Amino acid sequence: MSEPEGSAAVRDASWPLVPGATCVRETRRLATRQVAGWHLSGLADTVELLVSELVTNSVRHTPGPVRLTLEMKDGRLRCEVEDVAVSEPVRGAVAEDAEGGRGTELLDMLAADWGCVPMTTGKTVWFELDTHSHAA
Repeated sequence: MSEPEGSAAVRDASWPLVPGATCVRETRRLATRQVAGWHLSGLADTVELLVSELVTNSVRHTPGPVRLTLEMKDGRLRCEVEDVAVSEPVRGAVAEDAEGGRGTELLDMLAADWGCVPMTTGKTVWFELDTHSHAA
């Protein structure tokens, strides 16, 4: 299907995730394969790390379904992880000896932008990366 003249091409992919022992590993594989398919291999390591952080948190703290969605539009790659938990990521300093809590620091350092959208059924945590300098 071709895009109407003057409109930006939008590429998207979305997967329901089955929480379990291999969920995070499979999610990294799905995300990096999709990014490579969109000729954005230069973003693969960052996508893999950040998606892994978000999915790990969702699987660890959520009793229900999780979904990963990737969208490329207008020079940005947007990655979303949707779950049924209502608690939002906490921004702020993490104790040096803490076992977790560094996900938001990684998002702050590596993502062009990120946030959390509360929904009636849970939340979506998202991040965006600039694709202009990483196209193959």
